[in-house]
Amino acid sequence: MSLFDTKDQIDTLVHELKQHNYNYYVLAMPSTSDYDFDQKLKELEALEKLNPQFLNPDSPTQKVGGEITKNFKTIVHKWPMMSLGNTYNEQDLIDFDQRIRKAIGDDFEYVCELKFDGLSMSLTYQNGKLLRGVTRGDGTKGDEVTANVKTIRTIPTQVSGKNLPDDFDIRGEVFMHKAAFEKLNEERLENGEVAFANPRNFASGTVKMQDSAEVAKRPLDCFLYFFYSDKNPFKTHWESLQAVKNWGFKISEESRLCDNIQDVLSFISEWDEKRFKLSYDIDGIVLKVNSYAQQQELGFTAKSPRWAISYKYKAQEVETVLERVTYQVGRTGAVTPVANLKPVLLAGTTVKRATLHNANEMERLDLHEHDTVLVEKGGEIIPKIIKVNLEKRLVGAQKIEYIHNCPQCGTKLIRKEGEVVHYCPNDEACPPQIVGKMQHFISRKAMNIEGIGAETVEAFFQKGLLKHISDIYNLKNRESELKNLERFGEKSIVNLIEGVEKSKKMPFEKVLFGLGIRYVGATVAKKLAQHFKNIDNIMKASFEELITADEIGERIAQSILEYFGNEKHVEEINKLKEAGLTFQTEGKEIILASENLSGKTFLISGVFENHSRDELKEMIEANGGKILSGISPKLNYLVAGENVGPSKLEKVQKLKIDMITDLELLEMIEG
Repeated sequence: MSLFDTKDQIDTLVHELKQHNYNYYVLAMPSTSDYDFDQKLKELEALEKLNPQFLNPDSPTQKVGGEITKNFKTIVHKWPMMSLGNTYNEQDLIDFDQRIRKAIGDDFEYVCELKFDGLSMSLTYQNGKLLRGVTRGDGTKGDEVTANVKTIRTIPTQVSGKNLPDDFDIRGEVFMHKAAFEKLNEERLENGEVAFANPRNFASGTVKMQDSAEVAKRPLDCFLYFFYSDKNPFKTHWESLQAVKNWGFKISEESRLCDNIQDVLSFISEWDEKRFKLSYDIDGIVLKVNSYAQQQELGFTAKSPRWAISYKYKAQEVETVLERVTYQVGRTGAVTPVANLKPVLLAGTTVKRATLHNANEMERLDLHEHDTVLVEKGGEIIPKIIKVNLEKRLVGAQKIEYIHNCPQCGTKLIRKEGEVVHYCPNDEACPPQIVGKMQHFISRKAMNIEGIGAETVEAFFQKGLLKHISDIYNLKNRESELKNLERFGEKSIVNLIEGVEKSKKMPFEKVLFGLGIRYVGATVAKKLAQHFKNIDNIMKASFEELITADEIGERIAQSILEYFGNEKHVEEINKLKEAGLTFQTEGKEIILASENLSGKTFLISGVFENHSRDELKEMIEANGGKILSGISPKLNYLVAGENVGPSKLEKVQKLKIDMITDLELLEMIEG
């Protein structure tokens, strides 16, 4: 293949994979299978490795993350990230316009931009390369989150173009598209985690994660909207926006150059309706004086520029009647109250239901039967009840109390100390939990069983073919019953059985995730599998041993203990073992770098500045040492970082075990 053909193939793959990413994350409409995507990504990686001269810094292969940040460095902004004055009143905008005219005359323009509801970010570039990304913080200084910013697909790590200064900052907003937010929130709920209220909170929480590889799995996006440089080559803000777009930055195509305040008000009115059709949230419009010279003349107050202001839209609200409260039981047993409403048009859609979150929220609202309620759909994707119109409360209406028993199986609900959610503990006999568990098990991110979908699981449960996860592996013995099912032909049966058999080859971490242990998501399952190697080690691990594993906190450890403390769960795992599923990691052959640690045993605990615990573990094993899962007389060294638990330190001192730092460990390895 010629170099020209190779470059053409690389460019084609980059374009195709970027489009697949957009379809998956923004539109929530995958256009290819995970397997095919991964295969093409590997093909692209191989081509780029052989032809590094054609490597595009914004290639999908360069957005996978991997850096671990223990503490975010504080960076002082060269140009402070000031807040904007804001208003909900059009008259305030007219007054703002009059102040501008009084100061600089009538010869000026405005740039109107959508006000994105996300996380403000400052990006610094030197010689065309991304140097750092810093959060807004307090406006004067913020947290450096460069490793995480580099995983965002629409932020270029290298730019070039006409009039590109050697050093410049560009400001923007990191956000998450609505479809991606809803998809990820569903996954959090499946894992027994609390859902984020809105995309902004999800984006903000993601940017501050310590593992950039995890950040890369969450689809963030970014619009850039302001340029700073000591050698600014532009005369106007509008000119700078067009230039940075040509350099490779993503800017909003919805911005508009306006000649006067009436044009501005028309723009605001136009987007008051159109905003609900966007794939992301906006909460207003920003207007800026276009000329940089005029901006400089107008100057700043102590908190904000005098040449810019934001108009904020009021959250969409409407009154309707509460018809009844129902309760949903999730896969993990979490019981969520839902308000069923008299249908009403809100923000362009008909709303029939609104989340009530939990018992605390119901108590706050003091809901009574058939109350007239105010429903809002602002920054929240899911409509929520804001308050009750007490003046319209019916005489003699009864207060709605949160239920005490599961609406599906009648079991008494429990609520753990420090948690707001009520749970049904009857996970082995509560129908929605059983079905939810099986649907989770066969899902793409878990066992990825082809030939059987969520609706099929539901139908099989109703027919008595499936009652437990292990029953999935007995379906091949029930072909005659499957043939009698409506719309389930011979080809469907063959595909199902083949898919079930194929799933037996899935790695241990997928099986562990598929079990549906509360708080054990895909990442936690992988960490557990890497640390303990097999299911038996996890099942017999103590609380202290569990929390020694990377990223396993007290809440997760307690949940694991409770799960394996249930005999029915143990029986189910034994059946899955008999079916031939993988319950141990594939052993990697360790090639010794030295035998300097031969005969010595180690336990790693705490947080380290320069290494992850897995990295230290690999170093120890590569130099002949052995890792223990807990503190015992057999332990020679505790490799201690920050935040080692007091009980662990007490045991180490009692047994007179040597405690060393990661630096001392490296000295031992070097001999």
